[in-house]
Amino acid sequence: MTEAVHRAWPRSARLDAPQIIERIADITGVRLTLEGPAPGGEVGAAYVRWPDGRRSVLTEGRSRSGPLVDRARCAGVPTARHELAARVDGSRVIVQQRLPGAPPRTVTPELVRQLVALNDRLAGLLADEPAPRPTELYLTGDGPGFCLHDPLAEHSARSAALLERIHRVGADGSVMVGDDLVHFDFHPGNVLVDGARVTGVVDWDGATRGDRHFDLVTLRFWLTGRDPALLAPVDERLAGISERRRTTYWAHISLRMVDWSIRHHDPATVEHWLDVAESGFPR
Repeated sequence: MTEAVHRAWPRSARLDAPQIIERIADITGVRLTLEGPAPGGEVGAAYVRWPDGRRSVLTEGRSRSGPLVDRARCAGVPTARHELAARVDGSRVIVQQRLPGAPPRTVTPELVRQLVALNDRLAGLLADEPAPRPTELYLTGDGPGFCLHDPLAEHSARSAALLERIHRVGADGSVMVGDDLVHFDFHPGNVLVDGARVTGVVDWDGATRGDRHFDLVTLRFWLTGRDPALLAPVDERLAGISERRRTTYWAHISLRMVDWSIRHHDPATVEHWLDVAESGFPR
C-alpha cells in the first residue's frame, strides 16, 4: 500500500482571481480591482476593491450560504455580508464584506472560550425552517470533492485501518440532524481577531442545518495535541452529548482531514492528522 503515496489524486484547484475578476466584469459589468491574496484557506481567497473604493474578499463557493450567514450575524456572530454572487464558468463565486482583524497568530484559552460562546449562539437558529433532508456526513461514500474514501484505502495500512473504522461508525448512521446552524468547518483558521477579540467567523461555504456540537467536535479535532487548557472549554460542552454522536462527528472530520492531507499536503501532515484521528475514537 505504501507505493500508493505517490498516486496523483485529484486536487482542488486554487482560486484564479485575475481570471474570475475579468469574467465578473464580462457577466455583470462590475469591474473589481485585485489587491492581492488573502491569508489562509486551502483553496484561496483574494482581496478586491470596488470602483467606489470599498474593499471586499473574493472566494469560490459550493453553496448559497448567504441567508445562513445573515442568520448567524443576526444572532450576534460576526459574519461578512455577501455583496455579489455569480456563476462564473460553472463555478459559484462570492464577493463578500471584508471584516476587520486577521487570523490569530496563536490560539489562547480566551479565544477558545469566545468560539464556544459563539457556537452557543447558533442553537435553534433554523427551528422555524421546514426540515430538509438530514445532512450527510459521507462515512460510507464519497463527498462532493472532499471526504473521498479511496485515498485512505490506498495510501497506507494505517490510513486503510482508519477508513475501516470510519465505515463501521457509518454503518450505524452517516447523517446529522438538528435545528441548529452548523458552520461545518469551525476552527481557528476560519476566525479573525483584533487583539484578543474575535471580529469575524469566515468561510461559511459548507453551512448547514444540524447539531452545533458538530462544530465543537471539529474544533476539538484541530486543538488535539495542544495545551490542555485549550481543550477544557470544548470538552466541557461536549460532555453533554452521547458518545455515539461525538464518534460519528469525529469520524467525519477524521475522514475529511486525512483525505485532504493525502491529496494536498506532505507525508508529515498526513501522519499528524492520522495521529489526531486515531486518538479520538473509543478504545
